[in-house]
Amino acid sequence: MGRRYDPERRQRIIEAALRVAGEKGIAGLSHRTVAAEADVPLGSTTYHFKTLDDLLVAALRQSNEGFAQMVRDRGGLRDPDADVPAELAALLGEWASGRREAVELEYELYLSALRRPALRPVAAEWCEGVAEVLRERTDPVTARGLVAVMDGICLQVLLTGGDYDEAYTRDLLGRVFNSAGSAVS
Repeated sequence: MGRRYDPERRQRIIEAALRVAGEKGIAGLSHRTVAAEADVPLGSTTYHFKTLDDLLVAALRQSNEGFAQMVRDRGGLRDPDADVPAELAALLGEWASGRREAVELEYELYLSALRRPALRPVAAEWCEGVAEVLRERTDPVTARGLVAVMDGICLQVLLTGGDYDEAYTRDLLGRVFNSAGSAVS
């Protein structure tokens, strides 16, 4: 009997990796645990992802895409009359609302780049993707600064167990945004 054609298998493996990492953390992630979660043979995980880092890269990239898409879809960020700090603060609030476990997983994957160099380019893609949208409204340095502030606020909320404070975020982002002059020539 020949190999069964399964075009969705790679994606199911990535989704299983995200579930395993969400339940057990990155330390609990292995080809074996992911294969069991995806209900595929172990050889399928190693066929699609030669190394665990390859699998983590795919999981991080998929995880990043959700927030990046929210940024791209946020029409107010492209509106020249919109309050960019307010738009960004609201966006972070939407992202974090009711999905703390998902946000924690995204950050766990993101921060795993500290010990896994293969993930660093993907972590950088996230920062660059968000900054690219912001550069339409400000200079490149300010765009990177806004991304760093958003990242820092999210980490503080996650690490302290606190609640997201949209007014504080709007104020802090406004200070960064307005200190550079908000218009791009």
